[in-house]
Amino acid sequence: MKNLSASKLYALAFGLFLGLCIWKFGNPVILDRIIPSPVTPAQFLSEPWPTHWAKWCLLPLAAVGGLLVGGGAKKIWPSRWLWLLPLVWLGWQILSATQSVDARLTVATLWQFAGCVACYFVGAFILSQAGLWRWLLPGVLAAFVFCLVRSVEQHVYEFPQNHQMLMEGEHCGWTNFLPEAVAAMKSERIIITTNGVDVANPVILDKFASGRVSGTLVYPNALAGIVLLLWPLSLVLAFEWFQGMKPIVRFPAMGLLVFLGSAGFYWSGSKLGWLIGIGLLGLFLLRFNWSKKLKCCSVMLVLVFGLGVFGLRFHHYFAAGATSASARIDYWRAAVQTTVANPMFGSGPGTFQRSYARIKAPDAEMARLTHNDYLEQFSDSGVVGGLTYAGWILAALTTVRKKNWRTDEKLAVAILLGLLGWFAQGLGEFGLYIPALSWMAFTLLGGLVGQNINQIDKITRNR
Repeated sequence: MKNLSASKLYALAFGLFLGLCIWKFGNPVILDRIIPSPVTPAQFLSEPWPTHWAKWCLLPLAAVGGLLVGGGAKKIWPSRWLWLLPLVWLGWQILSATQSVDARLTVATLWQFAGCVACYFVGAFILSQAGLWRWLLPGVLAAFVFCLVRSVEQHVYEFPQNHQMLMEGEHCGWTNFLPEAVAAMKSERIIITTNGVDVANPVILDKFASGRVSGTLVYPNALAGIVLLLWPLSLVLAFEWFQGMKPIVRFPAMGLLVFLGSAGFYWSGSKLGWLIGIGLLGLFLLRFNWSKKLKCCSVMLVLVFGLGVFGLRFHHYFAAGATSASARIDYWRAAVQTTVANPMFGSGPGTFQRSYARIKAPDAEMARLTHNDYLEQFSDSGVVGGLTYAGWILAALTTVRKKNWRTDEKLAVAILLGLLGWFAQGLGEFGLYIPALSWMAFTLLGGLVGQNINQIDKITRNR
């Protein structure tokens, strides 16, 4: 690295950019066309931004990162596969794009995947240097806390008030709204016309009534994903940052962070997220140098308590037939069917909705994404695309786990736990297609791949 001061400034800027992604780029890239561009200052602050804006922020940052690395980057790869697989995967996505059934969706997806690879290499070559993590993470964690605050606000105030307001509007014939507001709600399908009568959209009412929150992200399961990814490291950093403060400040601050993370995670209502959380906690307990009997008892206690709460929390969902799980199975079946029909190049990156629309049952719920990042790689870009992506993730996680899992470096372990949770959630979600989630995850993954692990936790001990 040519200039350590420039690297610190770069890490700060990159962290602020990742924080901006959490704040404004929390939608899947395939929805870019339906996200309106903000016009007024209020819209810039309160509304999500079109996802294609994210690439224009990342491009100059990636270019500056390349200049900082230059030709003198140290050797950081424990295995050549850790840099070769992501390049092969991205190259195959470009080849697959030539056979795409929808060029618009594919171009947006290619930019997203290029961003994932760029963030991975930025993390590996630049942000992995000892001392740079503390410059990267403040912007990330500030945006993460803001996202959690928004989720609590949604559950406690916004959704109940909106539900009551819509019910009152329907009851009084929408006379409690200005005509232009009613027209806007009709255009957004918040109000629909049934049998000649304007009523509140029942889907919107159910959303508000359920209390499931999403913070600044596209929907509740995406919020669960970012909590899985960032909450462990945020707790470690907060503990270290507040350690030197007086108890009257330290304990309330830590308590607030614990509340925000647990409340956002719980109110997201993510079934898969909850199961992954139980698994991560049990896995974490196995790290301790306890007796085998104590470890087994602790893990069993976590499983019994966690699954018990899971059963109570979601018993209505299972009593109703677990419709979303059934729908996912149908998406996965369609992805396998598409892979078999197009084993070489698939249907093109980001185009699952096109192939699914052709083969789904008439009464099946439509989906734009497979709700499984790994299967979608096979469906959209063929066997080579699926294998190279799965191989890259498996190789990278295996490498960083060997380097980190048994160390005493708390921050490294926290980041690893977050990555394990987020990539596990990819078995049932589509975080790979959301810049706020995937670009964050691949930056952290690249940082651990390139990090001298014996130095990573010095950012907190040597403050």
